[in-house]
Amino acid sequence: MDIFGIFSIIGTIAFAVSGAIVAMEEEYDILGVFVLGLVTAFGGGVVRNLLIGMPVTAIWNQGSLLKIAIIAMTIAFLLPVKWIQHWRKSEAFFDAIGLSAFAIQGALYATQMKHPLSAVLVAAMLTGIGGGIIRDVLAGRKPLVLKDEIYAVWAMLAGLAIGLGWFKSTFELLLLFVIIISFRMLSVFFKWKLPRRSLKTGVMEKGGFS
Repeated sequence: MDIFGIFSIIGTIAFAVSGAIVAMEEEYDILGVFVLGLVTAFGGGVVRNLLIGMPVTAIWNQGSLLKIAIIAMTIAFLLPVKWIQHWRKSEAFFDAIGLSAFAIQGALYATQMKHPLSAVLVAAMLTGIGGGIIRDVLAGRKPLVLKDEIYAVWAMLAGLAIGLGWFKSTFELLLLFVIIISFRMLSVFFKWKLPRRSLKTGVMEKGGFS
């Protein structure tokens, strides 16, 4: 199995289970669990394919990954509630695994197609965060990847490292995989955030609003 296959399997399992858990949190039925899980696992790849010129229908050639996703979601659906609650405590870690795996996978696809660095960055970011955004929108939530601790930046960092040719061999890519997970977890632990600005008006003060 090549490095593409390794990262595809890791990302698919991590994001499929993530989508299934969110669906159960929202009390969706079993069909909703499978739909949300599949969208989370494959949504980012579909968006990436649209942007870098790969056939969107390539998803139907990933029969083994679809089976892996379905098996992972079925196991998640059948797990005891206590086990799922325990998993949720480590949710950020598994989400980081999916982010890192898919960001690297997306960057590798773009570089293989000889796209410029800007396209590699976009492919890495959208493959890493696209499924999570679609998942949150379908679940009626604000996309956490756009407002939570630093998230998309780490996917872009993976794309930058691969696009510049800093990580090429299997060992180097696995090292990058660990690095991206570590940075993501550090941002969760220390609550690193990008600068933000709110346009909400403040409290009434003398002379008007603050």
